[in-house]
Amino acid sequence: MILYFSNRSISYRNWILVSLSLFFYAWGEPIYILLMIGSAGMNFAMGLLIGKCQTSRGKKATLIAAVGINLGMLGFFKYAGFFIENINALSGLKLTAPEIILPIGISFYTFQALSYVVDAYRCQVPIQRSYRDFLLYVALFPQLIAGPIVRYSEIEPQLTHRRQSLTGIYYGVTRFCMGLAKKVLIANYAGKLSSQLLDGNLEQLTTVGGWLGIIFFSFMIYFDFSGYSDMAIGLGRIFGFRYAENFNLPYISKSITEFWRRWHISLGSFFRDYVYIPMGGNRRHQVLNLFVVWGLTGMWHGASWNFILWGLYFFVIIYIEKHTKKTLDKVPKAIRHITTLFLIMLGWTLFYCTDFTRLGQTLGVLFGQFGAGLYSGQNGIMLLNSLPLLLVCIIGSTAIPRTIGMVFTALFAENRGKSQKRKVYVIIVFIFNMALLALCTVSLVGSTYNPFLYFRF
Repeated sequence: MILYFSNRSISYRNWILVSLSLFFYAWGEPIYILLMIGSAGMNFAMGLLIGKCQTSRGKKATLIAAVGINLGMLGFFKYAGFFIENINALSGLKLTAPEIILPIGISFYTFQALSYVVDAYRCQVPIQRSYRDFLLYVALFPQLIAGPIVRYSEIEPQLTHRRQSLTGIYYGVTRFCMGLAKKVLIANYAGKLSSQLLDGNLEQLTTVGGWLGIIFFSFMIYFDFSGYSDMAIGLGRIFGFRYAENFNLPYISKSITEFWRRWHISLGSFFRDYVYIPMGGNRRHQVLNLFVVWGLTGMWHGASWNFILWGLYFFVIIYIEKHTKKTLDKVPKAIRHITTLFLIMLGWTLFYCTDFTRLGQTLGVLFGQFGAGLYSGQNGIMLLNSLPLLLVCIIGSTAIPRTIGMVFTALFAENRGKSQKRKVYVIIVFIFNMALLALCTVSLVGSTYNPFLYFRF
């Protein structure tokens, strides 16, 4: 931070950020940093070739080569073992699956680089002439490992022209602290409870206990993922970058279609703009286009059949919603909301269980066909003990915290005529941030449960 802000030159600051980002990635993946640098170099070169091509055929050939290399690299590192295992199962062969450690964040930075090449081909962004700046775009550490997926078109102007301000830094620190608190103080504890219920002997799990486990997992994955996105947005803002929002209160949705407009927005918009619309969108072959997009969405989340099933599960629901919209619009909003939450949690069950045998057993528990019955006294004790966390999760998933923040800001920070109120605002927010950091630090030191969900991405 001191090095970055010690010089106002954008060129100098970009060099500092590139160095810090590469150091950050090398700390967790010292070998695969060469893969990321090579990926950035290849896509940078493909962009230059597209800019130099004089014919549309040459540009298209370059684009196809870039897409093929990117997807080939992603397929090898992420899906080679999965494909070989399935070939062996279907054919009876005994091919040896390569033991490959998945490079952290490969799905995120591969999709980001692809967005640049495709947009360059479409003449929607200028050709980047500086490899340093392009590497900065690919490797920028705030969103490198857990997203959001940042489009080159969104960040290109900010690579060479961005403004830092105390207000931006203050906002960035606050947003980072909020994201950290989501992850450490909510998601980790919800995940621990979910794991206690769902990872044990399912024959001893009751139906109420099963649903309680799925509910806590639903909150865990939301606060974990949105927390990382908040931290990325906050860190980016500190350094002058403005990232688009990645979550917008998905659990208040009244349909699965609306849920996916609010959940992991950057991934949904990527598949929409680079797969669904180019294939024909709603104009032709809509069912096939939806099938492909949701199949790919499932595969993107992991090399396992349960993720593909999870993606196709949402394909079926969204297809039904599209063809029954007029009827569904007549259903009371409360019923639509409850039904949507039920379908979402059922989807998270498919997401959670990577083994199909265990998936069947878990579904059996949830619907009373397997396990230890409907309810036990232990369920009541756990529910009572976790009630404060459950209430925090429910309230935190609604617009209530956002509304409180807006009202508080309107009363203090936006009243520019009364500097005294602004000082009070700054002091209160500073104390709030320090309190969150202290609580998160204590929680991390005192707990061994700190899962990282994005190892498969």
